[in-house]
Amino acid sequence: MSELEQPRENVQAHLKEVQDLLRRQSLVETLVHRQEMPRHDLVDALVHRQHVAELTQKLDELHPADIAYILEALPVDERLFVWDLVKAERDGEILLEVSDAVRESLIETMAHEELKAAAEQLDADELADLAPDLPDAVMEDVYLSLDVEERAQLRAAMSYPEGTVGALMDFDMVTVREDVRLEVVLRYLRRFEELPDHTDKLYVIDRNEAVRGVLSLGRMLVCDPEALVSEIMDDDPLKLRPDDKAEDAATAFERYDLVSAPVVSADDRLIGRVTVAAVVDHIREESESELLNQAGLREEEDIFAPVFDSVRNRWAWLAVNLVTAFIASRVIGVFEGAIEKLVALAALMPIVAGIGGNSGNQTITMIVRAMAVGQISHESGKRLLKKEVGVALINGLVWGGLLGVMAWWLYSNAELGLVMTLATTLNLLLAASMGVIIPTTMQRLGRDPALGASVMITACTDSGGFFIFLGLASIFLL
Repeated sequence: MSELEQPRENVQAHLKEVQDLLRRQSLVETLVHRQEMPRHDLVDALVHRQHVAELTQKLDELHPADIAYILEALPVDERLFVWDLVKAERDGEILLEVSDAVRESLIETMAHEELKAAAEQLDADELADLAPDLPDAVMEDVYLSLDVEERAQLRAAMSYPEGTVGALMDFDMVTVREDVRLEVVLRYLRRFEELPDHTDKLYVIDRNEAVRGVLSLGRMLVCDPEALVSEIMDDDPLKLRPDDKAEDAATAFERYDLVSAPVVSADDRLIGRVTVAAVVDHIREESESELLNQAGLREEEDIFAPVFDSVRNRWAWLAVNLVTAFIASRVIGVFEGAIEKLVALAALMPIVAGIGGNSGNQTITMIVRAMAVGQISHESGKRLLKKEVGVALINGLVWGGLLGVMAWWLYSNAELGLVMTLATTLNLLLAASMGVIIPTTMQRLGRDPALGASVMITACTDSGGFFIFLGLASIFLL
């Protein structure tokens, strides 16, 4: 087993252990309740305590992210039972790790004081992530409990909109001056119990807290301790602005293999930093959001959510799909006479629509991904459209020709084979065009390019494919 597979296998093993303990507890309690014995209540209490102790011990050993995974995989009643067994000092970390939908279900069950205690354990940037889901009264109490510096950090973190660098940054970092020797810096670092996570560099600032450069820990350790920080620091590091797009920061981290980067104000004053952990979380969230949008889902859904909550999340694009399906059926209805005269049309038309839908989804996936990494500008739209039309034309002639030969062989009708080739080619051209036009239009309208993309492209290729194929058949065959 590869090292990449081990974490997933481990957390699934932990989940199975928790599920087994819950199942065993339920079974034993059921058996105890069926027994009519004088000491029934005592036995019941002892069994319950034993399983609770085992579950609590198991949860204490797990990482918050693993506990979050387990909570998301359990039905609501078991989830809440396990949540009650988690130690209170770990509540805040776990709430940050679970999905938004599951977080809401957990917060609803917590009392005001529990939520306040959980929130007070978090740093300002983490609290800003959790703040939208917390009741206003809880946030007010937590805010009043912070010191002046933490309040300023919280206000700063909450002032930046989602999707910006400011929403990703944290304030836990180490700064030094450029006029000190490395030996002094090393002594200073030894005073820390531990360095902030993902500390690969120290930030060199002046008396006005303006960034002068960055000092790599690796370079510092191998250089002469008598050397000055200014002599070995990088005086031209990559700097981020808090209002930069998070996607641009993610691209920079990928391109330059960064572990952390400073976030500075307009006057170059150090505000915070962005770490690779925050960037990875952002990329994962954006990928999940894109998949949900393509499927026509409005938001991430708790798989064990109540029925009506799931219905509300899914109905909008299902309604759109229903309309497009009705349009496709009416297209077929227009050509009912042609289908009655040549039954082979009914067997072949789903092939034309299906291959068009597949090709369209390939195009739209590639375009949306390119938009996500900033590779597409408004000026490149026409060039992309021309390129995708060329690809579709070649694929249409090749695969459409193959389908035409098969139709000719199956039905001994050369004209039907020709119609199959032309219809496939034209539908692939339609799919390629819509695969570029749909996401670029959505982007120009300020909407997510992936929103309902799969639904819309399938609607176009289904209705268009049926119309093209049956229309050509009516012209050439009937």
